[in-house]
Amino acid sequence: MANWGEGFFPRSTGSQIGDILTVAIEIDDRAEIENETIRSRNNTETAGLDGFLGFEGKLDKVLPNTVNPAALADFGSTSSSTGNGEVDRSETIDLTIAAIVIDVLPNGNLVIQGRQEVRVNFEVRELLIAGIVRPEDISATNIINHSQIAEARISYGGRGQLSDMQQPRYGQQLYDILFPF
Repeated sequence: MANWGEGFFPRSTGSQIGDILTVAIEIDDRAEIENETIRSRNNTETAGLDGFLGFEGKLDKVLPNTVNPAALADFGSTSSSTGNGEVDRSETIDLTIAAIVIDVLPNGNLVIQGRQEVRVNFEVRELLIAGIVRPEDISATNIINHSQIAEARISYGGRGQLSDMQQPRYGQQLYDILFPF
């Protein structure tokens, strides 16, 4: 017998393995982070040989008379650092992608996965999506919003001439590693 909450007609949205859903991805993300770190440290260490198995008396024969066995080593250090960091970024992504139901969990939730690759001239853009969807969140037109996907993993990136030009050259990357300040 049908559940009264399901309506008179059965749902025709994706609910079985192999069904296809449309995922609407509308991300308008902005982050502004500012931080500052100030650190300083002073350290002093003194070590001596006032009475070490009777050897302190023999040091006069090996070392000049001006050496005090009680203060053979005296170390000190001072360090300080100041760091500032700032991030100001803004991203807008407005895409749709088809995803396939790859598994149905025991509670009825759907595991989805989708991949789209678009090539324009010498640039390839790749969009990947995966996550868990509740069947009741799928619209009557078989669309789910990305914000309704649990454990969502959304990846959008590219490769090609344009992406290569936006990356610093290997020599510059090596220089930045060797001389980070």
